[in-house]
Amino acid sequence: MKILDVTLTLFAWDEIPSTSYGAHTGRFEGGSKLGLLSISTDSGITGHAFLGSAFYPADMDGATLIKYLKPILVGQNPLDRERLYKAMWKRVRTTTARSIGACDVALWDIAGKVAGLPIHQLLGSFRTKVPAYISSAVLASPQAYADEALHYKSLNLIAYKIHPPQIWRDDIKVCEAVRKAVGDDYLLMLDSVWSYDYQQALRVGQVIQDLGYYWYEDPLADADIYNYVELKKHLSIPIMATEYPAGGLDSYAPWIKERATDFLRGDVAVKGGITTLMKTAHLAEAFHLNYEVHHGGNSLNNFANLHVIMALQNTEFFEVLLPSASQKYGLIEDIQIDADGMVHAPSEPGLGAQIDFELIKRKTLGILS
Repeated sequence: MKILDVTLTLFAWDEIPSTSYGAHTGRFEGGSKLGLLSISTDSGITGHAFLGSAFYPADMDGATLIKYLKPILVGQNPLDRERLYKAMWKRVRTTTARSIGACDVALWDIAGKVAGLPIHQLLGSFRTKVPAYISSAVLASPQAYADEALHYKSLNLIAYKIHPPQIWRDDIKVCEAVRKAVGDDYLLMLDSVWSYDYQQALRVGQVIQDLGYYWYEDPLADADIYNYVELKKHLSIPIMATEYPAGGLDSYAPWIKERATDFLRGDVAVKGGITTLMKTAHLAEAFHLNYEVHHGGNSLNNFANLHVIMALQNTEFFEVLLPSASQKYGLIEDIQIDADGMVHAPSEPGLGAQIDFELIKRKTLGILS
């Protein structure tokens, strides 16, 4: 089997609601561009992935994918994933982890279709369902967070994670209001999206520790290993880092060596695909750490993430980032949460997602080839 072609179809994502997750995204709304990556083979099987998100259009990465990664792939056996993965990472200075991740996901999609199996079974399934938690956008007031948390608690979602205003005193008020609303037994997390200096992070951490929050995510700058080590010395609440910077397997090594985080973190977009996530999760397992999978930024990435989660013992949850209209697009049917708050493993070969090819055809803006 050989790869014949690699193309990226750019298509419009319209009617995105006004949304912010913090300074790293700003406030975005209106339109963006997704890219449907297609890796076609001489056997008639095509692997797919989505590139881009509601706040990061696919054309920001698409040109480098075609220029620098396509020549590596065309003419090769798509089942030689490890060799191709290594070759693509050698081009990371001229392309991006997101582009590498999309190619890796599409290669896994091909492998699943060849085998007639969902990707998680190729990886080695551990489970068939996983509890989902809700992850907020930045909301207007403490009461807005409290109301949202109560709503999803009533729908049996296992936990609620706060993306706060990122002004530390205001963030404390939000955390207190949500805890008061949902009671002492409901799981809560705080993701401060790299917004505090050390003193602010310590003050907020002490409060949410006393409030019984489950984890404290990304309070400090994404590469501030020194102060993460110091913060862990003074807090008992588990601390989560490593979602960023974008990078591959070796980016995690100093965090483990310095014992700077209690979890490892990543997703197929910012860490370069399913292959990186599996390598890193197994690395984490060797140190008895959990590898919690971050939201993927688009619907097909979330399918890829879900396959990884189904093949891991050392992960607990599936993240559902709100609002849905800023995260779900391009599929006939997206991932569903059942009445018990669970998400189930895909059962069809490959990614097992129903791509809405008619929508993509109507919304096509151009094809990079």
